[in-house]
Amino acid sequence: MGRTDSRPSQSPGLRLTGLLVLLLVSQIGFAATADGFSPEKAGFAVSFKDETSPYRAMGVYVLPQETLTVAVVDSVKQGYSLRATAGEVMQVGNERWKWVSPPAPGLYPLIVVNPSWSDSITLNAFVMVPASEMKGEYLRGYRIGKYPSVPYRQLPLYKRPKGFVEVSQENGETLISPHLKLKQFVCKQEGGYPKYVVLRERLFLKLELILEKTNQKGYPCESFGILSGYRTPYHNKNMGNVKYSRHVYGDAADIFIDEDPVDGIMDDLNRDGKIDYRDAGVIYDIIDEMYGRPWYERFLGGLGRYKKTPRHGPFVHVDARGFRARWGD
Repeated sequence: MGRTDSRPSQSPGLRLTGLLVLLLVSQIGFAATADGFSPEKAGFAVSFKDETSPYRAMGVYVLPQETLTVAVVDSVKQGYSLRATAGEVMQVGNERWKWVSPPAPGLYPLIVVNPSWSDSITLNAFVMVPASEMKGEYLRGYRIGKYPSVPYRQLPLYKRPKGFVEVSQENGETLISPHLKLKQFVCKQEGGYPKYVVLRERLFLKLELILEKTNQKGYPCESFGILSGYRTPYHNKNMGNVKYSRHVYGDAADIFIDEDPVDGIMDDLNRDGKIDYRDAGVIYDIIDEMYGRPWYERFLGGLGRYKKTPRHGPFVHVDARGFRARWGD
C-alpha cells in the first residue's frame, strides 16, 4: 500500500478556520520526516464543508447538483483559480468559489491552482448516488441493509446517510487522501462491482495526521493497512457488531502498520520478536498523546486496540465521532 502520486487516477468512468491549520502545521507539520516520508502538503490550504485541508489530494463527497463552497486559506499569495472537469463554477469572492456538482453520479476532480508558483490541491469530488434510490435493502443490486430508524442519542452524526459513493474497479485507485485509496475502504461483504460506500472527509484528515505523527515517532510507514473501513449495516449485523458502529457511518477505520514484511498483519513495532497486543499499543499511544492539544479538538473520537485472533492480527480502531471514547481487549 505504498504512497502514489497525489493526482487523481483518470478512470474510464470519469465524466467531464484558517488559524487552526496554522496551529496544526506548527505543531506537527514538516515538509518530510527524517526517513523521507512526505505528508504531501501544499503551500496553502483549502476549506470546504466544515473542513480545512492542506493536503495535495483529498476526497470530497456531495449529492447531485449540490453546491460546494471552496476557498483558499492560509496563503500569502493570490491569483488562484478553481478548475473543474464538469459542473458549474462561480467565483463568489477573493479566492472563493461555489461549485454546483453535475446531476450524474461519478468522479469529478476539482483543482485549486496558482499558476504563478505551480502549487495545487486536487479535491477528488465524488457525486454520490442518493440514498433515495434504494429499493428495500438494496442499492442498484448491492445489499446495504437497514440503518437504525432512530439516531443514537439523537446525535446528527448518527443520521442515515444521504448518499453513497459508487466504487468500480477503475475508480477504486483514486486517492481520497495523499496516502489512502478509495478501494481500501470498501466493505468486505461478498459481491461484485459496483460497490457502495459511505465516507466522511474528517476521518481521512485524521488518518493522515496520525500517519505523519507515526513517521515522526520513528515508525516508517507509507500507508496504513486497513482491516475494516466502511461496513454496510447488513455486513455489520452479520459480524455481530453493534448497530451504531461508526463503521456504518463512514468515519471509522481499523488500522495497522504492514511495512516489514508486507504480509497483511501488524509489524513487530516494539521489536520484541512477537506480533501481539503490545504492537497495537504503539499506535494507540501515538494517537492518545495528541488528545488535549488545541489543534486536535476537531478530531475527537473513538480509540480502541484489539488483540490478534485466528482471523486477523492486532489492530487499532480509530473514528471521528466528535466525542471521546476508549476501549480495548
